[in-house]
Amino acid sequence: MRVRIKFTKTGCLKFIGHLDVMRFFQKAIRRAELPVSLSEGFSPHMLMSFAAPLGVGKTSSGEYFDLDLKEEIPESEILERLNAQMVPGMHAESCVRIGITKAEKCMTLVNAADYTVSFRKDSVRLPDPEQLREKLKAFLSGPSVIVLRKTKRSEAETDILPWIYEMNVTELDDRTLAEHPQGTDAERTAFHMLLSAGSVSNLKPELVMSAFAGFAGFDLAEHSLLIHRNDIYTNIGTEENRKLVPLDRASSKPVSR
Repeated sequence: MRVRIKFTKTGCLKFIGHLDVMRFFQKAIRRAELPVSLSEGFSPHMLMSFAAPLGVGKTSSGEYFDLDLKEEIPESEILERLNAQMVPGMHAESCVRIGITKAEKCMTLVNAADYTVSFRKDSVRLPDPEQLREKLKAFLSGPSVIVLRKTKRSEAETDILPWIYEMNVTELDDRTLAEHPQGTDAERTAFHMLLSAGSVSNLKPELVMSAFAGFAGFDLAEHSLLIHRNDIYTNIGTEENRKLVPLDRASSKPVSR
């Protein structure tokens, strides 16, 4: 059987990279004594795959990985065993059984991700929220947003405007700040972004924020952004009429804990 695990990554664990997250779950799975399937060959490894790597320094409440098991186990038991091995900042939120074809793997399904982007206190001088909203409206209404986008192999000028599905200014209230993964380090003014994601058109929120800051006329100091990924989505509609759903709800109802 193959299951999809949704997990959170918050607190000081934002400073560990993707490879360390993989190693963490490999150890947690062993300690949970889950009957994980292994690859064949001279160097067998766990059959697991992650949806989309999260950059160092970012927190998240919606990360995913798929895990192949060689025995049938209730999803609720998988969650219980895994969470018994978690550390502060890491928690398995849901578990859902999925199909076993390559097309159903989480890394294949990723189409979008949404973020809350706030600012470290006293790190940036922002226009007031109403001015920001007016500038953002003009930014999104323009013909294009051209940036120098770097990949592992090259860098090129790219129009990222079609990859910004939604973007708006929001004010974090006392309750939201109290629950915010970055806590009291965050300013009240923040941005919500729904961006294209995946292997082809993957857009980072810091690149969007840098482009908007240049357009709106304010400077971003180094390390001023506090980025939280809320969830990762797949598109069950068409490119013209997108219908985005979280990865753990793409096929069936998850078991949550």
